[in-house]
Amino acid sequence: MCDPRTLALLVGPASAGDSPFLNIVPIVLVFVIFYFVLILPMRNKQKKLEDVVRVLKAGDRIILNPGIFGTVVSVEDDTLQVRIDDKTRIKVLKSAVAGLQTQPPETEK
Repeated sequence: MCDPRTLALLVGPASAGDSPFLNIVPIVLVFVIFYFVLILPMRNKQKKLEDVVRVLKAGDRIILNPGIFGTVVSVEDDTLQVRIDDKTRIKVLKSAVAGLQTQPPETEK
C-alpha cells in the first residue's frame, strides 16, 4: 500500500483558488477530440452512402451488407430487386446496401 503522505506529495498541495471550470476542461477536450476523430467521419460516410442509395438505378452493381454482390434489377420506394446470379433475384431493403462495386484498377499492358 502507498503511504497517504507520499501520495499527497505526488499530487501536490490543494489550493483553494482552483476554479471548477479548470477541472472540466480536460473532459470537454476529450469529447471534442472524440467528436472530430469518430463521430464526424462516420456522419460524412453515412451521408455519402445515403446519396449513393438515393440515386441507384437498374443495372448498378452493388454490395449488400452481408457481403453479397449483385446487380440492381428494379428500384421501388424502400426496396430493391437485386440479381445475385443468372436466375436468382432477391428483394432487399435499401438500407442493406453497403456501397457500389468498384471497378478493379486496370493495369497497363
